[in-house]
Amino acid sequence: MLHIVLLSLAGLALLSIVLEEVIHVNKAKSTLFLGALAWILVFLFPEAGTTPEELRHKLDENILEIAGLWLFLMAAMTFVAFLNHQGLIETLIYKMLPRRISERKLIFLVAVFAFVFSSLCDNITATLVSVALVLSLRLDRRKTLRFTVMVVFAVNSGGVALITGDVTTLMIFLAGKVQIQDLLLLSAPSFISVLALAAMLSRPLTGTTEIIPTPRRDDHVGKVIAVVFLATIIGTIVLNIIAGIPPVLTFLFGLSLMFLIGRFLYNEDKRENLLDYIRKIEFDTLMFFLGILLLVGMLKEIGVLDSLVRVYEVMPPVAANFVMGLFSAVVDNVPLTAALLKSNIMMSQAEWLSLTYAVGVGGSMLVIGSAAGIVAMSKVEVLTFGTYARYVLFLAVAFMIGYAGSYFVG
Repeated sequence: MLHIVLLSLAGLALLSIVLEEVIHVNKAKSTLFLGALAWILVFLFPEAGTTPEELRHKLDENILEIAGLWLFLMAAMTFVAFLNHQGLIETLIYKMLPRRISERKLIFLVAVFAFVFSSLCDNITATLVSVALVLSLRLDRRKTLRFTVMVVFAVNSGGVALITGDVTTLMIFLAGKVQIQDLLLLSAPSFISVLALAAMLSRPLTGTTEIIPTPRRDDHVGKVIAVVFLATIIGTIVLNIIAGIPPVLTFLFGLSLMFLIGRFLYNEDKRENLLDYIRKIEFDTLMFFLGILLLVGMLKEIGVLDSLVRVYEVMPPVAANFVMGLFSAVVDNVPLTAALLKSNIMMSQAEWLSLTYAVGVGGSMLVIGSAAGIVAMSKVEVLTFGTYARYVLFLAVAFMIGYAGSYFVG
């Protein structure tokens, strides 16, 4: 009976994610409530022969995994919150763009920017900045839609090759399934798939547009912190490869440097307390991850995740991973990835890389399949489930190109 109740809670959490825009309840609130409730019920009604000490040990293991993910994301998101507030990201974009440019070239540049930027920060921030750029171009509704579809796919594609860019990539890395140097191999097929989609979407674009930059203040301290952020990313990769230093430790060190720079380099009349930027990050995103991972941990403990492995028993891993990628267009990729990792599936490096690409980019098939799509839909009026679905064939072709490449580079 308890298993049925717990499965119902997990199903209810999934529905709350899919129907977030319909029920108007933030998915962070619903998943955190249901995740905490599920574990309370596990403690109140333990299985026969299971002691409270054993349950506490299992919960502690689950919380430890979540804590590493949380701290890493908190550090990365604080960096980006500061740089975005200072306008440095927007300024960099406009410096890269010419004053006048053809729309066909522009969609390639937007695609490249969204791809690169999403590798350095979380998908939500990358989408917000990229969509703001698209809206500032003041294109007509049909062209705005094409550019926004391009942004969603490029953001999801850019994030899969670096642990700073996509939560599912970070989760697979922290589980020890892939190494940072292996993930970098995904950059090539991901980038090729983005260019392929840009080529398909650019065909009807024949006009030109004028880029009008927004004036921003010149803050030398902000530039120093931007350099620290890039150095932190590079240092994370290098130190993990040569010394096995966990990425969360390197990013916390970089974050501490950011705080110290803000304290000693700002003049007294304009000094900002950079600790305040921790309050500006997307805490609802972190709460959502907490709730989801609590639920997935509970499903593992009651043995439900074993059924997920059966897909890999009836299909070769390459085909099963592809199916999981398509599945991630309907089911949020965070719980899907967490469930696969908890199931202890045995795969080769190439197969884990193909899964990383599949669950990271597969959500692009539908606008509701990724955080990037949901964020873009909330900001761009013309983007709806139906208008996005018009480009599903183009998106599917680009996804298959990237997926095929992700297996062969492994």
